[in-house]
Amino acid sequence: MEGLGSFLLFAAFFYFMVRFGCGSHMTHGQGGHDHSKGNASGHDDRTSKYVDPVCGMEVETEQGYGKMYQGMLYRFCSRNCLDKFDNEPERYINKQQALVMEEKNNDH
Repeated sequence: MEGLGSFLLFAAFFYFMVRFGCGSHMTHGQGGHDHSKGNASGHDDRTSKYVDPVCGMEVETEQGYGKMYQGMLYRFCSRNCLDKFDNEPERYINKQQALVMEEKNNDH
């Protein structure tokens, strides 16, 4: 019985550490991404928001889904947008790059 109590205590400690402690930053693909990669993925360093390359919706850094593709982090507002991107990534990357270039041209 003492072994079971120790196991349950350890399991509870492990759960709380992963859920709220040192492992909590790993949920939803947020662990270890680098914000210094530039704005090709629609990331705006000033507001800490991304632009979903599929639907164009703004996605906050701590929300939605993340996907690393060719060394860039892309964020998506929903699982549906992530699945569409997974099926045809080049279609949405080219669309996103065109929007970024158009935005830069309009600023001048």
